[in-house]
Amino acid sequence: MSRARGARLTAALGLALLVALGVAVLAGESALSAGQFAEAFRDPSSGPGLVLWQVRAPRAATALLVGAALGLAGAVMQGLLRNPLADPGVLGVSASAAFVAAVAIVVGLAAVPGAVETSALAGAGAAGALLVLFSARVRSPEALILFGVALSSFAGAATALIFNLSPSPIASAEVMGWLLGSVQNRSWIDVAWVAPATLLAAGLAAAAAPGLRMLSLGEETARTSGLPMGRLRVLALLAAALAAGAAVAVAGVIGFVGLAAPHLVRSAVRGDPGRLLWPSALAGGLMLVVADLLARIVPTDQELKLGVFTALVGAPLFALIAWRAAREWRL
Repeated sequence: MSRARGARLTAALGLALLVALGVAVLAGESALSAGQFAEAFRDPSSGPGLVLWQVRAPRAATALLVGAALGLAGAVMQGLLRNPLADPGVLGVSASAAFVAAVAIVVGLAAVPGAVETSALAGAGAAGALLVLFSARVRSPEALILFGVALSSFAGAATALIFNLSPSPIASAEVMGWLLGSVQNRSWIDVAWVAPATLLAAGLAAAAAPGLRMLSLGEETARTSGLPMGRLRVLALLAAALAAGAAVAVAGVIGFVGLAAPHLVRSAVRGDPGRLLWPSALAGGLMLVVADLLARIVPTDQELKLGVFTALVGAPLFALIAWRAAREWRL
């Protein structure tokens, strides 16, 4: 029954995502009419064609891939740690990627194509490697979470130090704007950056899925059944680090998606962490496409940064999740 419910949920999320993408490329400060949309397909070099193919379509595709990467990373982390409050931000992957990218911006590498993105991926990879090394020595999920929180705090403090000591106000403004998170002015080059990394992370997550399902029965049970825990930790941590690093590389720091997306679909798969991965990725993509659309059409003098918007919406959602969990514990 849960498999059928999961399939229906995946189909419904896919359909909703297609609708959201259609609305995202049509809506904006100046909506494209049906005639303009048809003209954009006939002549991509026309005015409507440039708006559709060079501005809105790559922006919507970037939002989709970034949200999917964050949702997938959150689901992997929650399955590995058996903790519904885990996400890449908790383990310091996002903060480490942001720190190294901020360093690249301050030292002037932002002018080099792909330098900031590569730096963010390197920071996420370094954080993932540290987590893998730590988990090889300390098997307790609680200890891994504490190490991740310490890593996140250190990377956040180091980023603040970089921002504070930056000699250039222009570089400081670039760092601040990037840390707030956005998919504004993204191009197909950005899509090309995030897509392969996300697909590779999805492959690693798929390899880890059976182990995550077995791990939900308890670590002792999983170990006695022959589950290679070391291999599972490496696969899961690398998948989460790669997905989160790719997201941070092209969109900056965007919170709450990796935490909230798995919660929105968990009940449909009866909490099965193996079947939670793909619905979480679709839910994350849908959340970010819709959030970016709302951030664009909200009537403000300056467009809201996507990371700010998701935090404003995600914080109350997180409080609701905590309230519902507290009620279940009392029962």
